[in-house]
Amino acid sequence: MAEREAREAGPSADGLEEGRLMKELEAIHRTRHETLLHGSDDALLTHTRRMDELEREYVRRHPERAQTAGRTRSGARARTGTEEQG
Repeated sequence: MAEREAREAGPSADGLEEGRLMKELEAIHRTRHETLLHGSDDALLTHTRRMDELEREYVRRHPERAQTAGRTRSGARARTGTEEQG
């Protein structure tokens, strides 16, 4: 069972070279909407786990990745004119 799940999920994210990791991330994001709308519960769960694994590996490798101010909480608040409730 565990071997079958490993085959379905693909190779371990931490073992992927950088280019392959990026291709896997692009593919999983491209297929997310269709899986959500039309996949079985098992397919959605498998997809979610794999996406999480790949994204966590990317963030682990790139902790100082560029972040767009508008994609942060403070940037969103500035855009909508709401202030942080403390």
